Amino acid sequence: MDVTTLRALLAAMRSRWLPSRFEKAQQVDGSTLQIGVRSLRGLEWIELSWQAEAPRILPIESPPRRGDGSTLAQQLQHGLKGLALVSLEQEDWERVVRFGFAPRPGAPPERTLVLELMGRHSNLFLIDAEGRIAALGRQVSDRQSRLRPIGNGDLYQSPPGLPGEPPRLEETRQSWQARLMLLPLPLGVALRDAYQGISPALLRQLLNGSLLASLPVDQLTGEQWEQLWRQWQAWLQAVASGQPHWQLEPAGYRCWPAAGASLADHATVDPRAPGADADRLATGLAHYYQQHLRSRVFDQQRQRLQHRLETAIVREQRQVRDQELLLARIEHSPQLQQQADQLLCLPSPSREQVEEAQKLYRQARRLRRSGAAITPRLEHHRQTLAWLEEGLTFVHQADSVEQLQELEEELESHLADRGPRNRAQRRQQARQEPSPLTLASSSGLRLQVGRNHRQNEWISLRQARRGDLWFHAQECPGSHVVLKGSEGVAADRDLQQAADLAAYFSRARGNRRVAVLMVPTTELQRIAGASAGTVRHRGGQVLWADPERALTLLTATSLRGDSGS
Repeated sequence: MDVTTLRALLAAMRSRWLPSRFEKAQQVDGSTLQIGVRSLRGLEWIELSWQAEAPRILPIESPPRRGDGSTLAQQLQHGLKGLALVSLEQEDWERVVRFGFAPRPGAPPERTLVLELMGRHSNLFLIDAEGRIAALGRQVSDRQSRLRPIGNGDLYQSPPGLPGEPPRLEETRQSWQARLMLLPLPLGVALRDAYQGISPALLRQLLNGSLLASLPVDQLTGEQWEQLWRQWQAWLQAVASGQPHWQLEPAGYRCWPAAGASLADHATVDPRAPGADADRLATGLAHYYQQHLRSRVFDQQRQRLQHRLETAIVREQRQVRDQELLLARIEHSPQLQQQADQLLCLPSPSREQVEEAQKLYRQARRLRRSGAAITPRLEHHRQTLAWLEEGLTFVHQADSVEQLQELEEELESHLADRGPRNRAQRRQQARQEPSPLTLASSSGLRLQVGRNHRQNEWISLRQARRGDLWFHAQECPGSHVVLKGSEGVAADRDLQQAADLAAYFSRARGNRRVAVLMVPTTELQRIAGASAGTVRHRGGQVLWADPERALTLLTATSLRGDSGS
């Protein structure tokens, strides 16, 4: 969040929450706090985060109760109890927001909640009337910062001042251009070095997405200087007016109108106006950041789960190789037997030769006996390897945090020791009905797609009925697809759509043509002792599928809102 966004958001929040009474505080995680305040609109919530990767302040919907027993939440609950939120301040071009709390509206603040939104240096402080820190988000020792160590009980000190000049609406164009042209730097560097509050997002908006940021300032034409000056003035006027705008853009959002744009081109928000329009900026920002953070959590969770599966796959591949080497040694047992026979068939074998022959006989017998144990062990590791590779395909194709959580639960259950606690967990999971992706074919027949192993087993074995057809990419990890032929007569187009879906939800998604097996579900059989979703089949027919064709069906279903979870 840059200072332009902060100013726009605070302008909208002042009309919405000043004054209001502090009600609750709860800490979601180590760097995120949620505060409930009661205004004329009822109980409303603000999320404050000093997370290094995404420091933010956002209005949010009423959250579930969690983390209100944390030390920081209890300190705020005690320190702000009975006080009213009477001010929301952000000075100059600093990304520092001050929430003033007083016994009643109009009284001077007795407590101040300070949120510093400065990347990895972000932090939260509760300051008493004497200016001392009563609570804070994280301690900063002198080893972490020589300039500004911070702890409970210390006097609060503002962050060091920003380099550069504060942007001023009164500055003339000549002074502004001369300041930028002091050194022959790229325009983007010159703007950030010369003035405060210039974030990468703001720079992109000032330049209207052009590539001028990398162009040296001494190479700009007069027309380019004129366009940049108009954008600069439009930005400063929007900040000074306190009337922000809200507009989503391909690369983010904009909180101020671009120069030359009509009001019809933007969603204008007057923070002083009553009603729903005053909430558009706050609601838009909250939705944007929630989507951004959810996407970030999703990427992190997918990378973590992918790493665990890849590590497990390497381990199983090593086990398979080891068992194959042991199995290959069994083939040498007849040779050992023959060597022992040759030694004993000598005219007069020595004592050492007899002992060597007996040793060879024992080795041959041991190898023959080991085959009975190695073969099922090798099959077990091969099945586990196939299960893990299929799970990795599910992870690559997952499109929600919930899907990743289900896959992680499956992996935990699979890799955990088979103790009583794990058996209880598996029984509980078995009672929970899976929710596979469900679509409708051209003829209106149901198409079920398993997005994990439990869903695969559910649709292929447990819910399958006579007449249902099972589809799976041939010799390729991926989802099971079941066409519910038991509910009606399946046409050729229905079969093709099911095959296309099986190709799309497989590791062969990037291929133009994929061989897909079609088998009646009555010909499927669960492999005894194998993991969930592992089946064998008899017979079947091969269809050629195009994964891209499945996108048409998926898009149409998404537009209708028919798909299951």
